[in-house]
Amino acid sequence: MALPRKVLLKKVSKLEAKELEKYKIDPLCLPDFDKLLDDVYIARRPTPTECFNRRDLIRIFNAIAKEIYGDSSECPTVVGFGSFVMDMYSTGSDLDLSINFGNPSVQFPREKKIQTLRKFAKKFYSLQRKGHVTSIQTIMSARVPIVKVIDYGTRIECDLSVENWDGILKSQLVHVISAIDDRFQKLSFLMKSWAKANGINSSKDRTLNSLSIISLVAFHLQTRQPPILPPFSVLFKDGTDPANVRKNVDSFLNYEKANEESLALLFVTLLIKVI
Repeated sequence: MALPRKVLLKKVSKLEAKELEKYKIDPLCLPDFDKLLDDVYIARRPTPTECFNRRDLIRIFNAIAKEIYGDSSECPTVVGFGSFVMDMYSTGSDLDLSINFGNPSVQFPREKKIQTLRKFAKKFYSLQRKGHVTSIQTIMSARVPIVKVIDYGTRIECDLSVENWDGILKSQLVHVISAIDDRFQKLSFLMKSWAKANGINSSKDRTLNSLSIISLVAFHLQTRQPPILPPFSVLFKDGTDPANVRKNVDSFLNYEKANEESLALLFVTLLIKVI
């Protein structure tokens, strides 16, 4: 028989306390660790110039799309998604881009996606000869075909896919939900940095991708006592349209005030769960 939620959370709390004692983590040291995490967070955050460079690259890729397709109704729009849209990117993060032709409800054939990427790759090879881009890679056999290219001036690696509506939606939702409590954004950012430093943040190597890490962080914050984030089922009760979710998020903007746990404590307790 399944145990009641309150009983399970109480058991989890006891196990967590045992693990904290097992790893000899002195609560008195957490304020210093909290300051260290804050310093790491600030040091790894991108500068306003780096943010501008990414926005400008999106503008440039849209100009390239017009060069390829002409200024017509068939010309796609290039939009950003992933860590940049979620505001969880660091100085060395890739820029995820999606080439969109129109309606997300219309199925876009894989063959047409590959054909589109080949057109962009051809243009990139032309730009590479002029010294504007470098390190072009076409990865058409992947589940989601992509073209990778590095902007020569900014050294930002851009990953282009086609009609990646799922990635766009998830990025927008994470960004909207982050408004509830800034610890969600900060802890996700730090956990991604920790995972990358330990070589476990790469879906191609069958380790945790960024969205998996963010989902794990969200679950951790949803199961604190008292919780920092509400269940997603509540936020998505009117569907997953970002505008509707934003309205539901507005009613939870003071939700986290009952929980005053530090970023350090949340980081340590999440690592205990992971390890």
